[in-house]
Amino acid sequence: MSRHKTLVKNTAIMMLGKIFTQFLSFFMLPLYTNFLPTDAYGMVDLILTYVGLLAPVVTIQQEMAVFRFLIDARGDDKKQASIIATAIKSTFLRLLVFVVPCLIVPFFVNWEYLYLALLCGIFTALSQLALQIARGFGNNMQFTIASVITGVVNILSNLLLICVWHLGAESILVSVIISNVVCLVYLFFALKMSHYFKLGAPNKKMKKEMLKYSWPLVPNGVSWWLINASDRTVVSVFLGVAMNGIYAVVNKFPSIMTSFLSVFVMSWTESASVHINDKDRDEFFSSVARNTLQIFSGLTVVLIAAIPLVFDIVVGQEYREAYNYIPIGIIAVLFNCMVSVYSAIYVAKKMTKKVMNTSLISAIINIVVDLILIHFVGLYAAVISTAVAYFVMMIYRHFDIKKYVHIKYKVLDIVMAGLGIAVILPIYYSNNYILYIVGAVLAILFAIVRNWGLIMRLMKKILSLFA
Repeated sequence: MSRHKTLVKNTAIMMLGKIFTQFLSFFMLPLYTNFLPTDAYGMVDLILTYVGLLAPVVTIQQEMAVFRFLIDARGDDKKQASIIATAIKSTFLRLLVFVVPCLIVPFFVNWEYLYLALLCGIFTALSQLALQIARGFGNNMQFTIASVITGVVNILSNLLLICVWHLGAESILVSVIISNVVCLVYLFFALKMSHYFKLGAPNKKMKKEMLKYSWPLVPNGVSWWLINASDRTVVSVFLGVAMNGIYAVVNKFPSIMTSFLSVFVMSWTESASVHINDKDRDEFFSSVARNTLQIFSGLTVVLIAAIPLVFDIVVGQEYREAYNYIPIGIIAVLFNCMVSVYSAIYVAKKMTKKVMNTSLISAIINIVVDLILIHFVGLYAAVISTAVAYFVMMIYRHFDIKKYVHIKYKVLDIVMAGLGIAVILPIYYSNNYILYIVGAVLAILFAIVRNWGLIMRLMKKILSLFA
């Protein structure tokens, strides 16, 4: 199977699961915005953000090392078992070292939701490790099934706890815990993990190699979450927790694109790692970068055009203000899409320190811009600072990556992406329903025209399967 076909196949498998769970998750928004007050929702959103911020620090991104090292060990059961055993032991020890001091905190500080936050962190870290093991095996189908199970259980749990038992915002945390436990149990049996536990044992040399690879990824993971956590923290401190509830809704819409991005990045990282030493890698990598820009710029325009048609249906009136900030957040995700293309190349070359340096700079830029603007433009500061941070990181990585892989774009692709966004933004803020419909039609046509070649190639592949 060709490199492009493998990338498309892996992306498609994981995308199906992601689309399904994202579709269900998105329609949880009316539940949150109609049943939960802005301050309670804002507080839980802040807690989950900090759980995500601490996770890479505690685990030292061990799950990413497992994924990368398992790729090189495919076909060698004994080596794979050693990698898995080493990662599991290290992860458990680090979680233990982190959790024990946290259990003492309630004796001195009244920290609401502390125990739920800890359980969220523990089971999220373990389920992520299991998911990356599945990816490392190349078992993307099990990865997708586990992701779907996690999403469905999370949603059903939220519906039961909020609508039936009326437990409030803490239901979101409880649902995260339950869904990750179910995911962990499923993967344990689906991947036949007991076989690897019997076969392998922790290896000190392997531990050092994996640590050398993973620790530079910690700042990358931290900085990605720091961008989100700093925005939420600045908003909560200067504008109030209730306004952070508004900001949480703002991020629900860009997260649709982020979900597609996360699936693509997982497939792309694997392909980049496998083909990093190919003779024609520059051509292959450039085509992937160009296709990424075309696809996600089209998705950006379509998403911005679609929001005015559905916003009042899925979002409660108490959260109506979120509408104003969403397009900038979506544009920020577009910049992050291109950043992720370059990140995969760094990871493939095992140059994780490069990832660390550029990510930290981006996080610092985000915080500085946020603090400068918050007093002048309010909540706009959070979305603008994120867009600026990702834009700067995108530009820097583009030129830095040329030292290792020569990525080429077509000027027309960049111009058309900017033009599409420039046309749809005035329509978004026009407050005219007829223009909204016209904008949606234009956006769909734009996305189809810009990706016509990709669509036709995909249709041919689908027809060939039936033939």
